[in-house]
Amino acid sequence: MVVEMPTITLKNIPAGLHRRLKKRAEEHHRSMNKEIIATLKTATGETHAVDVDALIREARAARSKFTREISAAEIDAWKRAGRP
Repeated sequence: MVVEMPTITLKNIPAGLHRRLKKRAEEHHRSMNKEIIATLKTATGETHAVDVDALIREARAARSKFTREISAAEIDAWKRAGRP
């Protein structure tokens, strides 16, 4: 079943706003369209609750895969290495 979604066309977007949206889309690894939808959802209060317990379970499951203790310094180094 295909669901038709409404379409909005934006005109006369200020250049600075367009640049900021494009930058945010790149930072979030999504298209401009998806970034604008996410921004509108946030602006209109449509947010989804975070399941903290599920996040903790996932983190513990990931941590259990390590066979030795991992230090905070190692984690910080890995994070820095993964950033451009």
